[in-house]
Amino acid sequence: MIYTVTLNPSIDYIVEVEDIELGGLNRMQRDLKLPGGKGINVSRVLNQLQVGNTATGFLGGFTGRFIADWLAEEQISSDFVMIAKDTRINIKLKSGEETEINGAGPEISAAEAEALLQKVAGVKPGDIVILSGSVPPSLRGDFYSRLISVCRQRGAEFVIDTTGHALNEALVQRPLLVKPNHHELAELFGVNISTREEIITYGRKLLEAGAQHVLVSMAGEGALFISEQGVWHASAPSGTVKNSVGAGDSMIAGFIGTFTLTGDPLEAFQMGVASGSATAFSDDLATREYIERLRPMIVITQL
Repeated sequence: MIYTVTLNPSIDYIVEVEDIELGGLNRMQRDLKLPGGKGINVSRVLNQLQVGNTATGFLGGFTGRFIADWLAEEQISSDFVMIAKDTRINIKLKSGEETEINGAGPEISAAEAEALLQKVAGVKPGDIVILSGSVPPSLRGDFYSRLISVCRQRGAEFVIDTTGHALNEALVQRPLLVKPNHHELAELFGVNISTREEIITYGRKLLEAGAQHVLVSMAGEGALFISEQGVWHASAPSGTVKNSVGAGDSMIAGFIGTFTLTGDPLEAFQMGVASGSATAFSDDLATREYIERLRPMIVITQL
C-alpha cells in the first residue's frame, strides 16, 4: 500500500483577474476552489492511475471538511487526524503572472501530532510512505525525522519531497526517491547551477548522501533521472502551461505508482514526466487520459 502524508494541506483558491488594480475594486473573471497540499495531490494522481493509496495528515474545520468531502467524491481512501483548528486557505491570484498568498497553517497540538505518528505506525514491510510539503509552524522541526523513524522501524520505504534541513536529515535514512527541481537542488547545496552537467554533479551527491533514486525536474528542459545504474534525460512535451501547482507532485505519483507496479525505473520515469506535464497543461491535476496521451511523446535518453 502507498500512503501519502500531508502535514499542512489547504484549500487552493484560484482567482483570475484581467488587470488587477491594487487599492481599487477588482472583479473576478473566474475562480476555482481545489483541495491542496502536496501529498493530497499525489493521492489524487495515483487515483487517476488506478493505484491504490491512502491519504493521511491533518485536517480541521470547515476547510478540512471541504477537502475530506472532495476526496470521498473521488473515492480516494483517507485516514486523517481531525484537529481543532481550521485547515489553511492558499490564494493563487492570476493576473498576467501568478501571485501566491499562502497561509502559515493551523496550530497542531502535541496530542494531535502523536495521533498521526500512531497512524503511521500501522504501516508494514512493502508499504511506501510519501512525505510531502511544508510543516505547520507549531510542529517541532524534527517531525519529518520522527515520521521517517516510524516508517523504518516498521520496515516501510519512504519518499520525501521537501527542501532544506528536513531533506538533508532524511537522506541518511535512504529514501526511495527524492525529487528537487533544479532551483531547489542549487539552494540545497548553496550553489549556482547553470548547466545540465552541474545538475548531474549535485544530483549524484544526493545519491552519495543516501537517496536510492533522484528525479530533477527542469521545467521546459525536461527532467533528469539519476540512479546507481546511470543518468537519463526525458524530453518535455510541448504544450501551454496553465498550472504551476502540483506538477512535481504528479511526477512523484507517476513514478512511484508505476515503479510499484512494474519495478522498472525507466518506465516509471517516463510516466512521471508524462504525469507532471499533463498537470502543468491542465487547470486541475492530470487525468489518466491526458497522461496516456502525452506518454509516447516523452523520449528517454541515457547520458
